[in-house]
Amino acid sequence: QVQLVESGGGLVQPGGSLRLSCAASESIFGFRTMSWHRQAPGKERELVAGITIGRSANYADPVKGRFTISRDNGKNTVYLQMNSLRPEDTAVYYCNAERASARKYWGKGTLVTVSS
Repeated sequence: QVQLVESGGGLVQPGGSLRLSCAASESIFGFRTMSWHRQAPGKERELVAGITIGRSANYADPVKGRFTISRDNGKNTVYLQMNSLRPEDTAVYYCNAERASARKYWGKGTLVTVSS
Protein backbone atom coordinates (compact mmCIF):
# COMPACT_ATOMS: atom_id res chain seq x y z
CA GLN A 1 0.00 0.00 0.00
CA VAL A 2 1.38 3.38 -0.99
CA GLN A 3 1.87 5.83 1.85
CA LEU A 4 1.99 9.58 1.41
CA VAL A 5 3.11 11.66 4.37
CA GLU A 6 2.61 15.41 4.37
CA SER A 7 4.57 17.80 6.55
CA GLY A 8 5.34 21.50 6.84
CA GLY A 9 1.98 22.89 7.88
CA GLY A 10 1.52 25.29 10.73
CA LEU A 11 0.46 28.76 11.78
CA VAL A 12 1.69 31.69 9.68
CA GLN A 13 0.79 35.35 9.49
CA PRO A 14 -0.84 36.84 6.38
CA GLY A 15 1.82 37.54 3.78
CA GLY A 16 4.07 34.81 5.11
CA SER A 17 5.37 31.64 3.48
CA LEU A 18 5.35 27.92 4.11
CA ARG A 19 6.72 24.94 2.23
CA LEU A 20 4.77 21.71 2.37
CA SER A 21 6.38 18.35 1.65
CA CYS A 22 4.82 15.06 0.59
CA ALA A 23 7.04 12.03 0.98
CA ALA A 24 5.99 8.85 -0.84
CA SER A 25 6.81 5.33 0.30
CA GLU A 26 7.81 4.31 -3.21
CA SER A 27 9.25 5.87 -6.34
CA ILE A 28 7.10 8.69 -7.63
CA PHE A 29 8.04 7.70 -11.16
CA GLY A 30 5.16 5.25 -10.77
CA PHE A 31 2.62 8.06 -10.64
CA ARG A 32 1.34 9.95 -13.65
CA THR A 33 0.45 12.97 -11.57
CA MET A 34 1.21 14.23 -8.09
CA SER A 35 -0.97 16.97 -6.71
CA TRP A 36 -1.94 19.03 -3.71
CA HIS A 37 -5.54 19.58 -2.66
CA ARG A 38 -7.04 21.47 0.23
CA GLN A 39 -10.21 21.44 2.27
CA ALA A 40 -11.33 24.41 4.31
CA PRO A 41 -13.90 24.06 7.11
CA GLY A 42 -17.36 23.64 5.66
CA LYS A 43 -16.10 23.44 2.10
CA GLU A 44 -15.39 20.69 -0.39
CA ARG A 45 -11.90 19.49 -1.14
CA GLU A 46 -10.39 21.36 -4.09
CA LEU A 47 -7.35 21.01 -6.31
CA VAL A 48 -4.57 23.47 -5.54
CA ALA A 49 -1.78 22.38 -7.88
CA GLY A 50 -0.63 19.35 -9.82
CA ILE A 51 2.55 18.24 -11.54
CA THR A 52 3.01 15.48 -14.08
CA ILE A 53 5.88 13.04 -14.42
CA GLY A 54 7.11 15.34 -17.19
CA ARG A 55 7.08 18.26 -14.70
CA SER A 56 4.18 20.05 -16.37
CA ALA A 57 2.39 22.00 -13.64
CA ASN A 58 -1.08 23.46 -13.30
CA TYR A 59 -2.57 25.67 -10.62
CA ALA A 60 -5.97 26.70 -9.36
CA ASP A 61 -6.72 30.34 -10.15
CA PRO A 62 -6.69 31.52 -6.49
CA VAL A 63 -3.07 30.42 -6.01
CA LYS A 64 -1.52 31.27 -9.37
CA GLY A 65 1.56 33.42 -8.95
CA ARG A 66 1.78 32.64 -5.22
CA PHE A 67 2.21 28.86 -4.99
CA THR A 68 4.77 26.66 -6.75
CA ILE A 69 4.65 22.87 -6.98
CA SER A 70 7.82 20.88 -7.60
CA ARG A 71 9.05 17.32 -7.37
CA ASP A 72 12.32 15.69 -6.38
CA ASN A 73 12.29 12.26 -7.96
CA GLY A 74 15.44 11.20 -6.14
CA LYS A 75 13.80 11.85 -2.77
CA ASN A 76 10.34 10.61 -3.81
CA THR A 77 8.99 13.92 -2.56
CA VAL A 78 6.69 16.61 -3.89
CA TYR A 79 6.73 20.13 -2.53
CA LEU A 80 4.33 23.04 -2.42
CA GLN A 81 5.96 26.40 -1.86
CA MET A 82 3.32 28.84 -0.65
CA ASN A 83 4.08 32.55 -0.62
CA SER A 84 1.98 35.63 0.12
CA LEU A 85 -0.38 33.53 2.18
CA ARG A 86 -3.88 34.81 2.86
CA PRO A 87 -6.43 33.92 5.54
CA GLU A 88 -8.51 32.23 2.85
CA ASP A 89 -5.65 29.77 2.27
CA THR A 90 -6.40 28.27 5.69
CA ALA A 91 -7.23 24.60 5.16
CA VAL A 92 -6.03 21.06 5.56
CA TYR A 93 -3.70 20.35 2.65
CA TYR A 94 -3.65 16.84 1.19
CA CYS A 95 -1.17 15.17 -1.10
CA ASN A 96 -2.49 12.97 -3.90
CA ALA A 97 -0.73 10.52 -6.20
CA GLU A 98 -2.42 9.16 -9.31
CA ARG A 99 -1.23 6.26 -11.43
CA ALA A 100 -1.77 5.95 -15.17
CA SER A 101 -4.54 3.45 -14.31
CA ALA A 102 -6.31 6.35 -12.55
CA ARG A 103 -5.91 4.71 -9.13
CA LYS A 104 -5.42 7.42 -6.55
CA TYR A 105 -3.76 7.57 -3.15
CA TRP A 106 -4.17 10.22 -0.46
CA GLY A 107 -2.13 11.38 2.49
CA LYS A 108 -3.70 12.22 5.84
CA GLY A 109 -3.18 15.95 5.42
CA THR A 110 -1.39 18.80 7.13
CA LEU A 111 -3.11 21.86 8.59
CA VAL A 112 -2.21 25.33 7.38
CA THR A 113 -3.57 28.25 9.35
CA VAL A 114 -3.07 31.81 8.12
CA SER A 115 -3.92 34.27 10.84
CA SER A 116 -2.56 37.30 12.64
